[in-house]
This record gives sequence, structure tokens and C-alpha cells, in this order.
Amino acid sequence: MTGILVVEDDPQLGPALRRGLTAEGYRVELVRDGTTGLERALTGGHAVIVLDIMLPGLNGYRICSALRAAGLTTPVLMLTAKGGEYDEAEGLDTGADDYLVKPFSSVVLLARLRALLRRSATGTADRSVLRVGDLWADVTSRRAGRGDVEFALTPKEFAILTCLLRTPDRPVPKEEILDEVWDPAYTGGTAIVEVYISTLRKKVDAPFATHSIETVRGYGYRLTPRERP
Repeated sequence: MTGILVVEDDPQLGPALRRGLTAEGYRVELVRDGTTGLERALTGGHAVIVLDIMLPGLNGYRICSALRAAGLTTPVLMLTAKGGEYDEAEGLDTGADDYLVKPFSSVVLLARLRALLRRSATGTADRSVLRVGDLWADVTSRRAGRGDVEFALTPKEFAILTCLLRTPDRPVPKEEILDEVWDPAYTGGTAIVEVYISTLRKKVDAPFATHSIETVRGYGYRLTPRERP
């Protein structure tokens, strides 16, 4: 049975996560403070760590940094009530593999966990790098490129690209991109997603005469493998 360590001090969310993940067939260990969370994580034996940022004792950033400094490569999914893109960047820079802003749906949480488990199961040393064709993004270093050519992306452009890279050839609804990338407090419509997709295409496709990011009319976008000519 796949083991998941949940480090969450919220008295409602923590037990709810344990119940929900247990119902999905996972073996769940729940701890409620950062110091104990770090101790339990360092023992190993967990396939994924679900880690809140705002914790008593040690915060999630410090825990994740300590795990990576100790050489532990267990995938880390960070949870936070903070929704700024720079908070997300800080979490990923400390070594987290993915990031969810509260509140989130169980469907999205489970999908993220499955993706982390799949990447971890590949046995590749560089599981932090997502690839489709020659297009890639390193979620740890926040770098992206096509082949050996890197391009500079804003935090939101990078988040949209990784959202598409995680599910190649699957149409991703605009609403899903909006929920994943934007702060829950954002009240605008999906037109903002179209604007960012346009700027992203100018960086990842136009210079290389490729068409990786396809529009699925009336639905969203799909990333397909396209090599440079």
C-alpha cells in the first residue's frame, strides 16, 4: 500500500485529508507540527509528502529545504492558504515538486498525487523535469526551454506551461488552468487565460515554427509533442 505523509495542522483539513486518502487506498500518516513532520519525513518509507507551509515549529519551506539538504528525494506537494505566485516560486525553489492553494478539490489533489507517483516511479534521477517532445520545464530550478534553447517565462507563464506538460495530449479546460494558476480570490473570467496562452505561444512556439499548444475550441488547450524543424 502506498504511504503518504500528511503534515497539516488544520484541525478540520488534516483529518479530512487522512480520511479521503485512506478511502482511496493510501496508507496515511498525519502529523500536526513542523518539527515532528521533519522527523517523520526523514525516516523515509513514504511515497509522497503532503506538506502545509504555515506550521507550528518549522514551516514548510524550512522542512522541504532540510529534506533536500539531507538528500531525501521523496516528492513533496505543498499546501498553502497563500496564493501569490512568489509564494509558489519560493515553495518550488526550496525543492517542492508541486503546489496547491487552499481551498482545492479532492479531484485536483488526487490527480496531482497520481502525477507525482508516476514521475517518481519512472526511476529517473531528474524527475523534476517535465518533457513533451523537445519542450521541457524544470519545476525545481524554474527553467524552461526547447531542446538546448532556454526561454524566460513569467511565474504565471511557467505555471501554465507545467500545467500543460503534466497531461500531454489531454485537453485541459480553461477553468482548470484558472483554478490551478490563479489565486482563488481572482474573480475575473477565463479571458485572462487566453491572454497568457497567447504570450506563452510567442515564447515556446513562434520562434521555433512549432505549434505545441493547440486550441481545443470551446474547451481549452492541449499540448502535443512538436520537434523543431
